[in-house]
Amino acid sequence: MIMAKMDATHGTGEPSLNSAVILLCWNCGTALSKITEAAFNDSGVSVCSHCGTASACRNGIWTAISPRRLDRFRQFIADYEFIRTAEGRGGSQPDYYLGLPYEDISGRNRKQWAIRAHTFKTMERLILKPFAKLQERPLRILDLGAGNGWMSYRLALCGHLPVAVDLLTNEQDGLGAAINYKRAINPLFPRVQAELERLPFPSFAFDLVIFNASFHYSEDYECAFAEALRCTRPSGIVVIADTPWYAKEESGERMVEEKHKRFTEKYGFPSDSISSLEFLTPARLQKLKDSFQLSWKTIKPFYGVPWSLRGLRAGLEGRRAPSKFRIYVARVAA
Repeated sequence: MIMAKMDATHGTGEPSLNSAVILLCWNCGTALSKITEAAFNDSGVSVCSHCGTASACRNGIWTAISPRRLDRFRQFIADYEFIRTAEGRGGSQPDYYLGLPYEDISGRNRKQWAIRAHTFKTMERLILKPFAKLQERPLRILDLGAGNGWMSYRLALCGHLPVAVDLLTNEQDGLGAAINYKRAINPLFPRVQAELERLPFPSFAFDLVIFNASFHYSEDYECAFAEALRCTRPSGIVVIADTPWYAKEESGERMVEEKHKRFTEKYGFPSDSISSLEFLTPARLQKLKDSFQLSWKTIKPFYGVPWSLRGLRAGLEGRRAPSKFRIYVARVAA
């Protein structure tokens, strides 16, 4: 099984690998009982023994967010799904999903998937394999911003134990699309609809928490990071991957302005229904470092010569500096 109760330890703060899958009640935070592996691949309801609140599972996806909070994100979800559909996200055949991130057989977003693929390969080589070797067992990994579940799928193929979290549950680009991976892995990894700032998992439940191209969607990035740390066991790792980084705040702000203008011209709305982080800067990373007393290890993947020359071209053409993608790794104190 994947996750552990807070008290299911070996006396060192490290959760037992054989502990049952645990979700927390979205209303009161009490651990729900009888959430089995089969329940993450079916439909049903679990009633909280403390407050009587029901948490529902539909088609293998557990809803672990309050109706009020979900209502707050409804416009964001609608806008995001509309844009992603217009961009050609998703496929009509399982082969599309099974090839990700290494091959986009639709041909619609190959450059972006190439970035994701290189990031994942870098994480696999420099983070996943060394950490798993050190633990001498599969890693329990929380995939935050899982989208269609491609990273959880790849992690499962590597023998790890992922849990996929996202707000989107549709069958094209959200957690519902993960059904396409059943041809390669069955039963599927657990899928949970939740928000970054309110994760429905016990403390110390995961070896590794990855913000999968998702940290910039957080409204309160310190709160989102605090939740990730809470869910990570002592000596575990929190990773921020594929979030845009700018050396200067002004460059990031100009990017956001340009994006909202482009979306308004193309789709009729700016897609700004929630106030997201949008990008990272040295100052924002320093704030996290100071707030949580951690140190960052920064990994700078090489995405190819054309990508590395983007900054030079932008300077020569008088445009704002382009974003950079880096991988930020924080080790949780033992």
